[in-house]
Parts: sequence; C-alpha cells; structure tokens
Amino acid sequence: MMNVATLAEIGAANHGWLDAHHHFSFAGYRDYARMGFGPLRVWNDDLIKAGTGFPMHPHEDMEIITYVRTGAISHEDSLGNAGRTVAGDVQVMSAGTGIVHSEYNLEDEDTTLFQIWIQPDTKGLSPRWESREFPQVAHDAELTILASGRSAHQDMDALKIHQDAALFGTRLHKGQSVSHKLEQGRGGYLVPATGRVTVNGQQIDERSGVAVYEEDAIHVTADTDVEIVIVDVPFPWHPHETFQ
Repeated sequence: MMNVATLAEIGAANHGWLDAHHHFSFAGYRDYARMGFGPLRVWNDDLIKAGTGFPMHPHEDMEIITYVRTGAISHEDSLGNAGRTVAGDVQVMSAGTGIVHSEYNLEDEDTTLFQIWIQPDTKGLSPRWESREFPQVAHDAELTILASGRSAHQDMDALKIHQDAALFGTRLHKGQSVSHKLEQGRGGYLVPATGRVTVNGQQIDERSGVAVYEEDAIHVTADTDVEIVIVDVPFPWHPHETFQ
C-alpha cells in the first residue's frame, strides 16, 4: 500500500521569514486524516530566511531530528549546547523532561531543512542534543543510517533516538536505484528532498510525501539526480503500549 501527498496537497503557512509546509497536522494546519505515520508525528519542510529563526521555546517528550538541505542552522539550548549544522548534516534533540532551545539561520542565504518529530518510546528521559557530519561520499548510491534507536543499528555511526525507528538518507544520480527492506509490522515515509523518483512503480515529485506500508520493501529509482530521506517506523503503532 502507498499513500502519496504532493507538495500542493499538504499544509502550508508562509510567515514571511518562514515558509513552512507540513506533511502532517501541525500548528494551525489540521487534517485528521494526516495526524502522523506510526510514531512519526511531524515532518515539516521549512525555508528560513537569512538572519531569522525560531527564538527560545520549550519542548518535552519528543525526538526532534533536523536534516539540513541547504544553508545551515545554528542551535542553542538550556543545557548549554551550541552548534551549527550545515547542509547534508543532521542534529537530534531529545526533549525528554524538558528543554528550551533556539534555531537561527545566521547565514547570508536562506536555509532549507526537514524537521522530523518522532514520539519516544518512554516519557521523562534526560534531555540531550547532538549533531553529526555525514561525509557526502557516504550518501552516494546507498542508504546511509543518519539516526536510529533500533537495536540492529547500535554499533553503527548514527545519532541515537529513543524509538524503534531509523532515519536514512541518500543521493542518487539519474537511473540509479536503491531498495529498503520493510520488516513485518513496519512502514516507511519517504520524501525526495530534490528531484523526481519512482517508488514501487509510481512516479513521485520533489518534496512529496510517500507512506509505504504492507509492502516487503521500498524500491526507489532516480528519474533525475535526487536526494531522498526515509524514516522507517513501526506501523501500525499503538502508543498506549509503548509510550509510558
């Protein structure tokens, strides 16, 4: 099964300094048919104007992954962390019992990013923040694990999240293909950050969202040069059984 939502079909809010598109219900956008995908609760596609950003604000009990597509984002938080995450790299913030943070584009150009929120498997964890550089060569023609809480990925070079989920990224040249196996009881949500792809036989345009479930695998062929991001999550998901 596949469910596709194009960029024109998902939520949108242009605040001037922030041009946001919401794959799932968020802030003033409500679509009760799109409340999330398993524990994946938010996938925001944001353009942040140069010299602007999000001032200090709080979060709790959420795994927040930021995948920077172009430009860079500068982070500060109430734990004393500060860092700059550049295009192609990833940061993870486990909000846990509570954290206050800011995210600013201090660059001379606009920044584009995906902000991905995943509900953790446990409430009340200690908050933390971490970022990591991922070499560009590692993204070429293979799926790279960027963040994961899955036991199979414990010894791999991925940022930790507190959920049985994993984030992958890759870059493909036109004509190249990759596949991602879906174990029983799991689904995948895929977004082409750039370019156009064919997923399990269906053409998908840039920045559209594809939910894949009740399938053995996600097969992706690049119709143009592309960059794609995939989140693998339990699906269906019963939060009352795991979110304690």
